[in-house]
Amino acid sequence: MGVDPLDLGRRLRGRRAALGRTAASVAADAGLSVPYVANLENGRGNPTVSALDRLADALGTRLVITLAGQDTDLPGPPATPSPSLLEFTRGRRFRREAGVMAAQLGEDEDTVRVTLVTALAAVAAPLRRDLREGDWQRLLDALVLVLGHPAGE
Repeated sequence: MGVDPLDLGRRLRGRRAALGRTAASVAADAGLSVPYVANLENGRGNPTVSALDRLADALGTRLVITLAGQDTDLPGPPATPSPSLLEFTRGRRFRREAGVMAAQLGEDEDTVRVTLVTALAAVAAPLRRDLREGDWQRLLDALVLVLGHPAGE
């Protein structure tokens, strides 16, 4: 079975949005056209492995291809960030916390930002409602405590 185009589109858009990037900037970095990237994000098109690899590189990640049998348990797709979460991640508090955590962990700030957005989206997904800024702030506080203090410390 192939990749679900809608799932691929959600993953691409979610990663791009978590990084605060435009489709045009990602397309330019990947050497692809803006309409091509927009179509992929909207679940249309049939990308080549080369195009996906270039997109992954432009988004600061890597393409992983897995050949698995039907009985293999693979993790489900990551939760898609909600509009209110994406708005929250553009705020000063989120950017400050991501920067502090990146410095504490010695990690790239974009990587930490994507990790935080992915974690926040995953925590909120079972709630089946869009959260408000105060909710996101409380969840961020909890994640900062957990992710900023690895086990054994």
